[in-house]
Amino acid sequence: MPDVFSLKPETRYGCPAADHILINRFYVTGYSYYFRQAKWALEIVDPDKKIMGEVQRQNNFRPDFRVPKRFRADLSDYRNSGFDRGHLVASDNMDDEVIQNSETFLLSNMSPQAPQFNRKKWRALEHAVRKLDLTENVLETYVITGPIFDFYASIQMIGENDENGIRIPVPSHFFKCILTEEKSGRLKMWAFEMENADLSDDLADYRVTTAHVEQRAGILLWDKLTGPEIEVEKNTVRNMW
Repeated sequence: MPDVFSLKPETRYGCPAADHILINRFYVTGYSYYFRQAKWALEIVDPDKKIMGEVQRQNNFRPDFRVPKRFRADLSDYRNSGFDRGHLVASDNMDDEVIQNSETFLLSNMSPQAPQFNRKKWRALEHAVRKLDLTENVLETYVITGPIFDFYASIQMIGENDENGIRIPVPSHFFKCILTEEKSGRLKMWAFEMENADLSDDLADYRVTTAHVEQRAGILLWDKLTGPEIEVEKNTVRNMW
């Protein structure tokens, strides 16, 4: 595995394990061969690098040819599936340059999301994170996002069976974990878990602990932070919005 910690600022506080670490120009993805989609995507939300100003949404959805073909999602897998190609790293988070926005449309950054989830409550959470980043005392906002699969329930699949009989499972839930670094050096963290469905509750109702997400998603978050106070923080739900 490449030494992503020395290559990317996004991994300053840690980088979970995955089958294939995809190092993009503006975010890092941990891809799962088993699920044929990302296990997680890690970004810094709006690091104040307004080089070219805001650019238009590119909408150039495409396969990620860095992923081996037998594990790679294709556009045909989503076609007529009834599910959106749901961004993990939001397009609106990456609007400084054309290439930056374009990278978010790689299918390695997508998971099957119910349309009413993707376009309503999930979008509201993405907007709330951007609003948090605009807070005066926040220096940088690190976000890791990914799918959760509930194997106690029936797993829905999309896509056509290929020669290996592999299809794409639809996540039952999604998580988003946020770590802010304040100008004073203080760190704060929050975590959310949402069912992949049409939701109507307030965003605060979907807050969970970071430790809860680690257990549900099977990943270790912010592993470069150590000490007993971090363990307390991971198990604490902070007020947000």
